[in-house]
Amino acid sequence: MVVVAAQLFLVVRAYWADHDVFGFQMFPESSEWQATIVRVDGDGDRHDVRDPWPGGYRWHELVRGRGLDSPFTRSHADTGLASTVGFFEAALEWVAANTPADTETHYLEAIVTTWRNGGEPTTTIVRTADRSAAR
Repeated sequence: MVVVAAQLFLVVRAYWADHDVFGFQMFPESSEWQATIVRVDGDGDRHDVRDPWPGGYRWHELVRGRGLDSPFTRSHADTGLASTVGFFEAALEWVAANTPADTETHYLEAIVTTWRNGGEPTTTIVRTADRSAAR
Protein backbone atom coordinates (compact mmCIF):
# COMPACT_ATOMS: atom_id res chain seq x y z
CA MET A 1 0.00 0.00 0.00
CA VAL A 2 2.84 2.40 0.80
CA VAL A 3 4.42 1.77 -2.61
CA VAL A 4 1.18 2.53 -4.45
CA ALA A 5 0.68 5.72 -2.41
CA ALA A 6 4.25 6.82 -3.17
CA GLN A 7 3.78 6.19 -6.90
CA LEU A 8 0.52 8.16 -6.94
CA PHE A 9 2.21 11.01 -5.07
CA LEU A 10 5.02 11.17 -7.67
CA VAL A 11 2.59 11.12 -10.59
CA VAL A 12 0.44 13.91 -9.11
CA ARG A 13 3.53 15.93 -8.09
CA ALA A 14 4.80 15.79 -11.70
CA TYR A 15 2.00 18.13 -12.80
CA TRP A 16 3.38 20.98 -10.63
CA ALA A 17 7.13 20.27 -10.55
CA ASP A 18 9.60 21.76 -13.03
CA HIS A 19 11.20 18.34 -13.53
CA ASP A 20 8.46 15.74 -13.80
CA VAL A 21 10.32 12.66 -12.59
CA PHE A 22 8.05 9.58 -12.74
CA GLY A 23 5.23 11.70 -14.18
CA PHE A 24 3.98 9.83 -17.24
CA GLN A 25 1.75 11.73 -19.65
CA MET A 26 0.19 9.78 -22.48
CA PHE A 27 0.01 12.89 -24.66
CA PRO A 28 3.06 15.05 -23.88
CA GLU A 29 3.41 18.73 -24.66
CA SER A 30 4.26 19.92 -28.13
CA SER A 31 5.83 23.09 -26.77
CA GLU A 32 8.87 24.89 -28.18
CA TRP A 33 11.41 27.40 -26.89
CA GLN A 34 14.28 29.63 -27.98
CA ALA A 35 16.64 32.01 -26.20
CA THR A 36 18.89 34.93 -26.98
CA ILE A 37 21.77 35.17 -24.49
CA VAL A 38 24.06 38.11 -23.88
CA ARG A 39 26.85 39.01 -21.50
CA VAL A 40 26.48 42.48 -20.01
CA ASP A 41 29.70 44.24 -19.04
CA GLY A 42 30.36 47.11 -16.63
CA ASP A 43 29.55 49.74 -19.27
CA GLY A 44 26.19 48.10 -19.99
CA ASP A 45 27.37 46.83 -23.38
CA ARG A 46 25.72 43.60 -24.48
CA HIS A 47 27.77 40.84 -26.11
CA ASP A 48 26.26 37.78 -27.79
CA VAL A 49 27.53 34.59 -26.11
CA ARG A 50 27.98 32.93 -29.50
CA ASP A 51 31.06 35.13 -29.83
CA PRO A 52 34.08 34.12 -27.72
CA TRP A 53 34.46 36.14 -24.57
CA PRO A 54 37.32 36.95 -22.14
CA GLY A 55 38.99 33.84 -20.85
CA GLY A 56 38.34 32.02 -24.13
CA TYR A 57 34.91 30.76 -23.09
CA ARG A 58 32.28 29.67 -25.59
CA TRP A 59 28.68 28.90 -24.66
CA HIS A 60 28.48 25.65 -26.66
CA GLU A 61 31.61 24.33 -24.93
CA LEU A 62 30.35 25.17 -21.44
CA VAL A 63 26.79 23.89 -21.77
CA ARG A 64 25.86 20.58 -23.33
CA GLY A 65 22.80 18.39 -23.66
CA ARG A 66 19.04 18.82 -23.85
CA GLY A 67 19.44 21.42 -26.63
CA LEU A 68 20.97 23.87 -24.17
CA ASP A 69 24.20 24.15 -26.16
CA SER A 70 22.24 25.73 -29.01
CA PRO A 71 19.29 27.59 -27.48
CA PHE A 72 19.41 30.20 -30.25
CA THR A 73 17.18 28.23 -32.61
CA ARG A 74 13.57 27.32 -31.91
CA SER A 75 13.55 23.81 -30.47
CA HIS A 76 11.07 21.28 -29.13
CA ALA A 77 10.91 21.17 -25.31
CA ASP A 78 11.30 17.39 -25.18
CA THR A 79 10.96 17.10 -21.39
CA GLY A 80 8.17 19.65 -21.17
CA LEU A 81 8.41 23.42 -21.16
CA ALA A 82 8.80 23.93 -17.40
CA SER A 83 11.53 21.31 -17.18
CA THR A 84 13.44 22.55 -20.22
CA VAL A 85 13.34 26.19 -19.08
CA GLY A 86 14.34 25.08 -15.57
CA PHE A 87 17.40 23.26 -16.97
CA PHE A 88 18.24 26.32 -19.08
CA GLU A 89 18.03 28.72 -16.10
CA ALA A 90 20.28 26.38 -14.08
CA ALA A 91 22.77 26.25 -16.98
CA LEU A 92 22.79 30.06 -17.20
CA GLU A 93 23.57 30.35 -13.47
CA TRP A 94 26.22 27.63 -13.73
CA VAL A 95 28.00 29.46 -16.56
CA ALA A 96 27.92 32.74 -14.61
CA ALA A 97 29.44 31.02 -11.56
CA ASN A 98 32.05 28.95 -13.44
CA THR A 99 33.81 31.37 -15.78
CA PRO A 100 36.40 32.90 -13.43
CA ALA A 101 38.80 34.10 -16.15
CA ASP A 102 36.09 36.42 -17.47
CA THR A 103 36.48 39.58 -15.40
CA GLU A 104 34.46 41.82 -17.74
CA THR A 105 30.99 40.24 -17.54
CA HIS A 106 28.77 41.59 -14.79
CA TYR A 107 25.84 39.28 -15.51
CA LEU A 108 24.30 37.07 -18.16
CA GLU A 109 20.86 37.84 -19.52
CA ALA A 110 18.58 35.69 -21.64
CA ILE A 111 15.42 36.56 -23.49
CA VAL A 112 13.51 33.29 -23.49
CA THR A 113 10.59 32.87 -25.89
CA THR A 114 8.25 29.94 -25.37
CA TRP A 115 5.35 28.54 -27.34
CA ARG A 116 3.14 26.30 -25.17
CA ASN A 117 1.51 23.63 -27.33
CA GLY A 118 1.63 25.75 -30.47
CA GLY A 119 0.05 28.79 -28.83
CA GLU A 120 1.09 32.42 -28.91
CA PRO A 121 4.68 33.22 -27.91
CA THR A 122 5.48 34.27 -24.36
CA THR A 123 8.71 36.13 -23.60
CA THR A 124 10.55 36.09 -20.28
CA ILE A 125 13.81 37.80 -19.34
CA VAL A 126 16.12 35.76 -17.14
CA ARG A 127 19.13 37.43 -15.52
CA THR A 128 21.87 35.92 -13.38
CA ALA A 129 23.13 37.48 -10.18
CA ASP A 130 25.61 40.34 -10.57
CA ARG A 131 29.07 38.79 -10.66
CA SER A 132 30.87 42.08 -9.88
CA ALA A 133 29.68 41.95 -6.27
CA ALA A 134 31.43 38.59 -5.79
CA ARG A 135 34.84 39.90 -6.93
